[in-house]
Parts: sequence; C-alpha cells; structure tokens
Amino acid sequence: MNEFPEILSTCRFYLELKLAGSKDSVDGYFMECSGFKVTQEVIELSHVTPQKWGKDGNASGRVVSTKLPGNSGVTNMVLKRGLTCSMTFWNWMEAVQDGKWAEHRRDGSLVIYDQAAMEQFRLEFQGAWPVSYSIADVKAEGGSLEVEEVEIAVEGLKRVKVEAQ
Repeated sequence: MNEFPEILSTCRFYLELKLAGSKDSVDGYFMECSGFKVTQEVIELSHVTPQKWGKDGNASGRVVSTKLPGNSGVTNMVLKRGLTCSMTFWNWMEAVQDGKWAEHRRDGSLVIYDQAAMEQFRLEFQGAWPVSYSIADVKAEGGSLEVEEVEIAVEGLKRVKVEAQ
C-alpha cells in the first residue's frame, strides 16, 4: 500500500539553521521564519504572423503571444527566535557592515525536524549575508520573551529530498 506523505504542521516542528564555515554545530533554532519564495519572471513576446484570418480570410497578420521563462529570483528570508546570549548573528552583521561581505557570504541549510527529532524537510541556500538585525522593544513588565530577528539575503534556494531514516 502506498503511504501518503505526512503533512507538515508548524505547531509540531522546530527549525535549525546551519551556516557553512561555522565552528558551531548549530547556528540557531528558530520558531518563526518567512520569505521562502522562489520566483520565475515571465517574458511575454508578441509577433505578427503572415497567416490569413477573419470571416472571409481577407485579413492577414495575426498577432500571436508566447510566454517564456525569464530571470528567477529568491526573496530575503526573515528568521525570528527568542533572544539568546549567542553573538553569532550580531558578529556576522558587523563583519558585513565592515565591508567584509564577500568573505562572509554563507551557504547553509534550514532543516525542519518533527518532535521525535527526525529530519522531515530541508532547504539549502547559497550566498547568504545579513541585511538587517533587530530585537523587539524591551519591556520590564510582563512575561513575554524577547525576540531576535535577522533578515538574510540569499542568492538561491534548493529543496533537498530527505531520505527516510
């Protein structure tokens, strides 16, 4: 019998970020991520054919449109997590601001695990560098978590098939 693949629900998963060249085993665990979008531009070409057309076939020059794939692109990714003591993202942002962006571009992967810690989904990205870094407004009252947000520009996204474990 064919097994229907599990539909991944966000409430049962966490997301791990691993950057190429990092000395840490994991660079961050995130509870909210957005911007996983790959787009393909459409180029529409119109040309006139010598084809005869019309009620009596007296008209010539029929307009025909063709759509072709154009440039592809990837949106920036925004990653949010509870603020930690880790300086990884801040140091990465500072290095880019200091003009060392070329040597601090990173490849990496975003992995979604289920509650049994089994990998279920993997996206690999290329040429990433931080665009912005922020933390939520700080309030002494209440019991809410402080949120750290990093936006990264990526050159490419590739979904990788996860092998059954």
